[in-house]
Amino acid sequence: MPQSHPISRIVLMGVAGCGKSAVGAALAARLGAAYLDGDDLHASENIEKMSRGEPLSDGDRWPWLTLIGQRLANPDGILILGCSALKRRYRDHIRAEAGAPVTFVHLSGTAELITKRMGARTGHFMPTILIDSQFAALELPAADEHSITVDIDRPLDAIVDQVISLLEVG
Repeated sequence: MPQSHPISRIVLMGVAGCGKSAVGAALAARLGAAYLDGDDLHASENIEKMSRGEPLSDGDRWPWLTLIGQRLANPDGILILGCSALKRRYRDHIRAEAGAPVTFVHLSGTAELITKRMGARTGHFMPTILIDSQFAALELPAADEHSITVDIDRPLDAIVDQVISLLEVG
């Protein structure tokens, strides 16, 4: 992916359970960057809704996506933010709110792998019954979106190595 601008805004995107938080923390540590988990920016009503197994509507998501983009607007150094960003219009909204180039890293895995990972994790509000709705909503990044896709079916260090290599940073 040729770089036409310095990378300072990275969104780790993908369905719930793809490893945004783990990859984000490890990538931030390797790059000396800041990591922000987009889940921490959800309104309490959104978290309660997902906890009940109800998928969010676009109306639920827009204020959250606006906040995500605003957080990316003026990073101090490299900012890595975890956000599902499942649809093209969500990513477009994030880019518009950021007002600057945003690089999306799609953490890609099979439904079987994601189900296994989500079933093993504890302390998260997203139930496994929403996996199908996540995959149904996912629109893969298009060639014009300044994005890369990384297969998550490997150890964390290998995923981070590939992200760094493909981003041509660090």
